[in-house]
Amino acid sequence: MAPKWCQFAVDAALEYDTPKIVHIKSKKVGFINRLIQLAIITYIVGWVIVYKKGYQEFDSVVSTVTTKVKGVAYTNLSAVDPAYITVDDTTPYDRLWDVADYIIPPLMQNSFFVMTNMIITVDQTQGTCPEDPNMYGSNCTTNDDCTKGAPITNGNGVQTGQCIDNPEYGPDVKTCEILAWCPVEKDVKPGPRTDRPVLYEATNFTVLIKNSISFPKFDFKKRNILESSNQSFLRECLYNAHDEELQFCPIFQLGYIVNQTGEDFDTLAFQGGVIGIFINWDCNLDRPAEECRPRYSFSRLDNPNAKIAQGFNFRFAYKYKINETDEYRTLTKAYGMLFEVIVTGEAGKFNVIPLFLNIGSGLALLSLATIMCDIVVLYVLKKREYYKENKYLYVDDLDDDDIIEGDNYREFSNTDVGSSSPPSINQKVGYDMQTLYDSTSKVDGTTVASSDS
Repeated sequence: MAPKWCQFAVDAALEYDTPKIVHIKSKKVGFINRLIQLAIITYIVGWVIVYKKGYQEFDSVVSTVTTKVKGVAYTNLSAVDPAYITVDDTTPYDRLWDVADYIIPPLMQNSFFVMTNMIITVDQTQGTCPEDPNMYGSNCTTNDDCTKGAPITNGNGVQTGQCIDNPEYGPDVKTCEILAWCPVEKDVKPGPRTDRPVLYEATNFTVLIKNSISFPKFDFKKRNILESSNQSFLRECLYNAHDEELQFCPIFQLGYIVNQTGEDFDTLAFQGGVIGIFINWDCNLDRPAEECRPRYSFSRLDNPNAKIAQGFNFRFAYKYKINETDEYRTLTKAYGMLFEVIVTGEAGKFNVIPLFLNIGSGLALLSLATIMCDIVVLYVLKKREYYKENKYLYVDDLDDDDIIEGDNYREFSNTDVGSSSPPSINQKVGYDMQTLYDSTSKVDGTTVASSDS
């Protein structure tokens, strides 16, 4: 004989469930049912189809960006109060600056860098000199503190093994001698103030951003220079988010961009930072193409509250020769603002397929109303046990030999009335079914009266 668990598994696998409709005349349950249905319909129609445009198919933007910065400035630190100058020689900073000087490198992908502050070390040549005492591991007292041939971590060169005086930083300062480009850089910003960059006039520089976009699925192309613009408009306009016409001008003043991020231009330009220029193309292509226009926003991308390694800087060098033999270079540590142009967007256009899919999903969600009402009826209401008895009907299988063709299980046969013999299996089933029908009324469409509370 098979184990009980095996018999149970077989019985469970071979059972069949068929839906049974029970009409419950309860205002409370009916109200809950309609309320849930209304919420689902509102969600599908209001949110999915109308607000989220469920009747459209969408495509993401494909974009290309080019930039052109313009502006000229002249700096003259020799005319500044010496109390605000931190370098001995201001000559490298007394000069004219144009685009070729402060845009480094000349071309970048979807971004551009503007140098606003710098430390310039001129006439460096390869040789031996004392290391900067501010470099970790460069200070020494004897030659034993300097390892010949070993570079100083984050330093400027390779140690020669000698510990020498460094009078530039004080009479008692000694550092390891190094083989490097000498003299080494003195990492101190020049001024004109401790909180103002050398190229503070960069706030007036401008950048022309040319952005071409397309939505390949819809064969739609456009750029941020509107078709209504002309040459005179581009010569004179400057972007202004609050002006109806200038909000579509593709020329931006650097100071305006920084101010829109909530930052102070001089503070940011002194130490450097990263600024995001966001161009958003969210277009409804069911409307005229002229209404598909860019929207600009600005944000600082790096952390202005960083406790260490704050700002943005890098070094570059210009090399040259004197007397055609001696090689020299001018080293520049550049501080400035890196502008990242980030293009986002999505276009939508009517298509019957997503509309039907969303409607079908909504109709499927309506079944949730039945499920939730069943939970309320069978597990929450006071008469839940009564409803359970009327909702679920368990029927055991009958052998084919016990079934009389044409039997009506709701009525006894006339030949059986008054018979003293016990009822047949068909009579028993018929009696049970008749009793259930009388107690619940309408087995296949049961109506359960209720004044439920």
